Amino acid sequence: MLKINMISKTFDRGSVNEKKALHQVSLSLDEGEFVTVIGGNGAGKSTLLNCISGVHPVDEGSIILDGTDITFSPEYKRSRLIGRVFQNPLLGTAFDMTIAENLAIAWARGKPHGLSPGITRPDKALFREQLALLGLDLEERINQKVKLLSGGQRQALTLLMATMGRPKLLLLDEHTASLDPAIAKKVLHLTRKFVSEEKLTTIMITHNMKAALEYGSRTIMMHEGQIILDLSGEERAEMTVERLVKYFESRSGVQLENDRLLLS
Repeated sequence: MLKINMISKTFDRGSVNEKKALHQVSLSLDEGEFVTVIGGNGAGKSTLLNCISGVHPVDEGSIILDGTDITFSPEYKRSRLIGRVFQNPLLGTAFDMTIAENLAIAWARGKPHGLSPGITRPDKALFREQLALLGLDLEERINQKVKLLSGGQRQALTLLMATMGRPKLLLLDEHTASLDPAIAKKVLHLTRKFVSEEKLTTIMITHNMKAALEYGSRTIMMHEGQIILDLSGEERAEMTVERLVKYFESRSGVQLENDRLLLS
């Protein structure tokens, strides 16, 4: 489904600020696989997602999605195949449009455009059904503007928008990091539900080692632009946060006592 082959990315090449963000990273995901990604600040996690989605062009290597080489495809073309939820709840939605209008945009992604009415009655009925799945009573506020929603409500809506068209790939960039613990848990539960039911191929960056081991079926750890650990199966099932911390420290030489990776 997704094959990343030896990609590298360096920012500000040749300057005093040169930063090698990714160094010959290779990663393959099968269809429906749910991978969690952990690593310290500057490990290359978000850069990896940005290169996959087309925000940043890679310096070398290739990216194949569902048999199509998207290495040099522009971001807008990749967005038809890729759903994404960002850390900032203000991203991912049009704040001055209604909930229904935002869902209509998401529902139309990847579909041929015609001259039919913008939002039909069947569309709105479908949107209400989908919103009810969130358990936040947003189906009763479908005509309200998104800017009136809380951060957690908006993030749940963004998750729904990113998954409702069944994208080939779902990218989640610390999408619960800025939420309070209760709503973060709710959004993670919805993430698991949508990914499982739609069998979505997913990459989820998280700063929480416990969540990284609890969600998904595979966990990779990044450090200084490289993958230093790839856990799955029985090895992952038996892994603990304490052992994972020790492994990271031994491989990277970085102490994690005050690192966001340890937040629970």
